[in-house]
Amino acid sequence: MTHPTPAPASSPEPHAPLTSASAAVDGSEHGLSKKGLSAGSVGLIGAIVIGISCIAPAYTLTGALGPTVAEVGTQLPAIFLLGFIPMLLVAFGYRELNSAMPDSGTSFTWATRAFGPWIGWMAGWGLIAATVVVLSNLAGIAVEFFYLALAQAFNNPDLANLVGNPFVNVATCLVFILGATLISYRDMQTTQKVQYWLVGFQLLVMIGFGVAAFWHVANGTAFDPTQVELSWFNPFEVGSFTAVVAGLSVSLFVFWGWDVTLTMNEETRGSNTTPGRAATLTVTIVVAIYLFVAMGALAFAGIGETGVGLGNPEIQENAFFYLAGPILGPVAILMSLAVLSSSAASLQSTFVSPARTLLAMGHYGALPSKFASVSPRFFTPGYATVVSAIVAAGFYTVMRFVSEDVLWDTITTLGMMICFYYGLTAFAAVWYFRKTWFASFRNAFFRLFAPLVGGLILTVLFFTTLIDSMDPSYGSGSNIAGVGLVFILGIVILATGVVIMIWQRFKRPEFFRGERLSKDVAQA
Repeated sequence: MTHPTPAPASSPEPHAPLTSASAAVDGSEHGLSKKGLSAGSVGLIGAIVIGISCIAPAYTLTGALGPTVAEVGTQLPAIFLLGFIPMLLVAFGYRELNSAMPDSGTSFTWATRAFGPWIGWMAGWGLIAATVVVLSNLAGIAVEFFYLALAQAFNNPDLANLVGNPFVNVATCLVFILGATLISYRDMQTTQKVQYWLVGFQLLVMIGFGVAAFWHVANGTAFDPTQVELSWFNPFEVGSFTAVVAGLSVSLFVFWGWDVTLTMNEETRGSNTTPGRAATLTVTIVVAIYLFVAMGALAFAGIGETGVGLGNPEIQENAFFYLAGPILGPVAILMSLAVLSSSAASLQSTFVSPARTLLAMGHYGALPSKFASVSPRFFTPGYATVVSAIVAAGFYTVMRFVSEDVLWDTITTLGMMICFYYGLTAFAAVWYFRKTWFASFRNAFFRLFAPLVGGLILTVLFFTTLIDSMDPSYGSGSNIAGVGLVFILGIVILATGVVIMIWQRFKRPEFFRGERLSKDVAQA
């Protein structure tokens, strides 16, 4: 296989200057520069497929349907739409930043350019922490559905119980992480080929699931046939604001991951425009799929608390597994395979973001220079990819043996991490473009209103979740000295980032003095 020849790390950016300070942008010591990645290896369709893969619609929805219904009932579609709005608004800000500064560091690079090295470093940390937590979770989910699929295929329920054996569980998990790492280490063409098959399969099964659910409703064979109503799309029908916030927190999780399309910008054809377009198309396609499948599930199963009703707490952790039999009949195993392929695909594609963020942080001197190394054969951030895999594997292994409650509470903190670094990036867009806000109506909307509103929504959700998570009953119910474990984990993750940042300040002061990547502002 042939590979595009990457530009050397010191070569200037081929796009127009970002600001009037062109010297600070075109590859100088204070501006952006290329990192040796394989330029032009990803197109629009490939970026969208990888974006959908990272979101993992089949995997995220099977775990989100039940908990969201428990909070908001039949207003599930309304909550998905509400969760979609801040994601879309923030995506507009990402698109503007990418158009001006296409850089694989995304949140880290953009927040550094807008606010300086300290805030930029923490934005990068938020992204890395979120993705490493998700990597370990995705591997665990892939293991669970692997054994569920085996149990269904061989009609042997005992096979499904193997997931409860921590040694078997961890060993299988490490195999999944190893496989995903090997694919991610190779070139982006390999990643795209794998993703086309895995994403295509899960989307076909999800669409088939929705069609079959409505078919049962039309033929009177649904479990609890429920008529689709406009009120399902009205968030004001939800009983309380607390329930709306709780539902939104869940819905943020089901949309997270679209920003992977931006972290590939240095490897994408049309790096100034294609990644931003891919991001907005990705979240739009995903919300359409979610609405269709969620409406089908509601119409078929209702929100009752017995049987396969979506309000039944016994099925909420894995709604698709319990609904697959009644809806898909003899081909129910396809849903387990779809969730397996969804988590496996996302496990592989999620490596893209932390690896390229670590690459950028190493390249600009915010982390050891080893992170800036690129595979001379595949032109991928090999060292950063391997480090991400080792940390994710180690995290999952330790947590799986220490306490499963701690593992899942760590996953619950993901919502806070998402709000943290998405919000910082949205505000970075507002501040970086402050001199261009009123140059046109378009600028006023996409560079001021959209990212500002999106960032404010995420900020409110961040602090609301932070306060709520102090309750010892939050999450798994685990607590330390009466303080909820989710809150403690969230603070520990952020504090760990601060400690490492201060350590790097003494080890690599040039970055923190703005000598490697300086603050900047877009000119009108």
